[in-house]
Amino acid sequence: MFKKIKYLFLISFLFISYLSLAQQSIRLNNNWEFIKQDLGGIWESVRPVGLGNPESVPLWQNVTLPHSVNAEDAVDPDVNYYQGPAWYRTQLAVENPYQKGRTILHFEGAGQKTEVYIYTTKVGAHVGGYDEWTVDITDAVEAFKKSDVYKKQFKGKVPISVRTDNSRDLEMIPSNLSDFNVYGGIYRYLNLVYLPALSIDKMFAKAEVDSLGKLGKLNVKARFYNPNHYGGGSYRLKLIDPSGKIVNETYKKFEISEDLQLLNIEVKKPILWSPDKPALYTVQYEIISSESNYKGEEKIGFRNINFVEKGPFKLNGKRLLLRGTHRHEDQAGLAAAMTEDLIRKEMVMMKEMGVNFIRLGHYQQSRIVLNLCDSLGILVWEEIPWCRGGLGGDIYKQQARTMLKNMIEQHYNHPSIMIWGLGNENDWPGDFPEFDKEKIRTFMKELNDLSHKMDASRYTAIRRCDFCSDIVDVYSPSIWAGWYRGVYTDYKQVSEDEFKKVKRFLHVEWGGDSHAMRHSENPDKALSKIKTGGSADERAGDASLYGGAARISKDGDWSESYITNLIDWHLKEQETMPWLSGTAYWPFKDFSTPVRPDNPVPYMNQKGVVERDLTKKESYYVFQSYWTDKPMIHIYGHTWPVRWGDEGEEKMVKVYANCTEAEMFLNGKSFGIKKRNSQDYPAAGLRWSLPFAKGENIVKVIGKKGKETVTDEIKFNYQTEKWEKPTKMELKKISQQGDEATVEVKLYDNKGVQCLDAINWINFGLTGDGKLLDNLGTSSGSRKVQAYNGRAIISIKLNKGKSVVSVKSEGLPTVFTEL
Repeated sequence: MFKKIKYLFLISFLFISYLSLAQQSIRLNNNWEFIKQDLGGIWESVRPVGLGNPESVPLWQNVTLPHSVNAEDAVDPDVNYYQGPAWYRTQLAVENPYQKGRTILHFEGAGQKTEVYIYTTKVGAHVGGYDEWTVDITDAVEAFKKSDVYKKQFKGKVPISVRTDNSRDLEMIPSNLSDFNVYGGIYRYLNLVYLPALSIDKMFAKAEVDSLGKLGKLNVKARFYNPNHYGGGSYRLKLIDPSGKIVNETYKKFEISEDLQLLNIEVKKPILWSPDKPALYTVQYEIISSESNYKGEEKIGFRNINFVEKGPFKLNGKRLLLRGTHRHEDQAGLAAAMTEDLIRKEMVMMKEMGVNFIRLGHYQQSRIVLNLCDSLGILVWEEIPWCRGGLGGDIYKQQARTMLKNMIEQHYNHPSIMIWGLGNENDWPGDFPEFDKEKIRTFMKELNDLSHKMDASRYTAIRRCDFCSDIVDVYSPSIWAGWYRGVYTDYKQVSEDEFKKVKRFLHVEWGGDSHAMRHSENPDKALSKIKTGGSADERAGDASLYGGAARISKDGDWSESYITNLIDWHLKEQETMPWLSGTAYWPFKDFSTPVRPDNPVPYMNQKGVVERDLTKKESYYVFQSYWTDKPMIHIYGHTWPVRWGDEGEEKMVKVYANCTEAEMFLNGKSFGIKKRNSQDYPAAGLRWSLPFAKGENIVKVIGKKGKETVTDEIKFNYQTEKWEKPTKMELKKISQQGDEATVEVKLYDNKGVQCLDAINWINFGLTGDGKLLDNLGTSSGSRKVQAYNGRAIISIKLNKGKSVVSVKSEGLPTVFTEL
């Protein structure tokens, strides 16, 4: 008898555990095939395929999800990136454990038009590459399981085919004029979800608190997924504080209605959410029906946000200077198909840089990103991709409405979100013969009203559309001081002028491009050509490298040296602008774009503080020095192997640190202690003029902050020989780790002196067993790239064989090296 009871208990335990697991999402990452073209029809995806069958399409390749159609071609210097249909297919064992349960495919994002098939039956479609959506495949699966082909050909598995399409379409947003790739593929996670017959479709948890933080309110509503039309049931709901204490527990019976209210309570002295202490409460719920139970939870936070009219931003009643950046969904070798681990790494890097605010440009992003913003403490402006091109017709406008509704509903509970963005650069025409400002204003008003109706607790905003600036709650004009217009010392005055024009001012998008590993001894030289004291807005053609007025974006050297100066100036000024709500640097990471083929890394927007593979540029440390508290110190020039100048000339060495003081050493000799002062530009006073020795130099700095000490050290050569124009190149292997080698090409003049300011185009090639690690969109991962200080590097996967690497550059003899 005991054995029987024990056996029944075990079976019961396993079944309950299975149900608990089954109602969670199961990521469908593996066992997918992909083809980068269209098919003649769905039958070509599922028809019997045998070895040697000449009628089968031979081009399917094995992939894992997430996966982007444009993982490589987005930054291929020789082709336009692919925009068109692609197919994915797999076979799944689908076994829903719930009686009368529903089986769902949950797409976290796929671009840009998607169709879903079970065998040959189309079960769903979606337009829009950035919001989440689901397809109920229950009925189609059950019908297919009754067929002979299920048992004979597929041996108990269900064939699933997905067609994605990112073809150009003027009646879709975002516009293809946008400064980012409109990717294709299943580039976010796809989940198989088993639901009981009655479940929650959306849970809306609205947490509020007064500005003093004394009284919180929580309102919880539920929208049910109820295809079998159950009348009701009961629910159990718990509110748990960040320490794990149960604040409220409710059990009630209910009858199903639209957006049913489950809870409406007051919470006295809630633990407040903030960037410093992102305290999250948990709403746990269980829906109990006659068939089965459904469990879930939501994370919420109590915080009070206030953009003061004609003033700064306040969080929980206190001024908070928003220190922000931007994120595009883009990664070297993957395009938009970033894994959760990579997303987490990127967001942690932002937080470690000191970010407390992020604008998600220019579209709804993954739930993973928003969850991390909640837990890390990063305030969010999230927006729909109504970006450039003008305004389309009814189909276009309906997509914008739908994407706004989906974004608000799907991310409603996140305490990190404070702004719903309605558009970006909507003053940028081009997709349609008509560009009517009044029609754009009318539609902007409609979206603004829709946003406030759905969520009155958050602000609305747009960037760069002056003729709509009065419609939204918060406005960001175009200010690119020191890049597209003006000089960076214009920044403060221009910002103050723009601040006076609008109700609430928040400056998003500033900065400039930098070609990673390119440095300059005189980075501000081009500023002398630039007109000062005027507007600093970006205008038509300013991104071009040719023609038009003098501007740093065209006439500057694109060095890391210049951008660190520009950023340094902006950050020191922001500390003396008490009326400023905040800013967001554009962007955190370099990203691919089809509209910049002539940049030093072709098809890359290079304004990031990290490269497309998350390699930090020097500018990352400038932000850290102003925005972080954990002691840090960084000598400028870690990727500057050779500096140059006259013998005996003193050269500036800059140190970016948040230390109170630092001591500098050159080749073992102290050059004194300096104290940090944020208003002592550049480098907040931590700069030294040092007499480098010809040849190798070692620079070391020791910083102190309180009782803690931090150090940094760099080595480099100092070249005093002058050079003329490049006449030859040398190509050498400089390192090898395992089966991966790295080669470097250097440019020399006719006397054999390295040309340290050479920016010649370098074209790497390879023949043999290996493979160039290119199409990464980085300075060291592109086969076509501008030289940085007379050199360029790239790596090669050797594949345990022999290869010959070549380098071509116009006007110079081609060089080779064997690996």
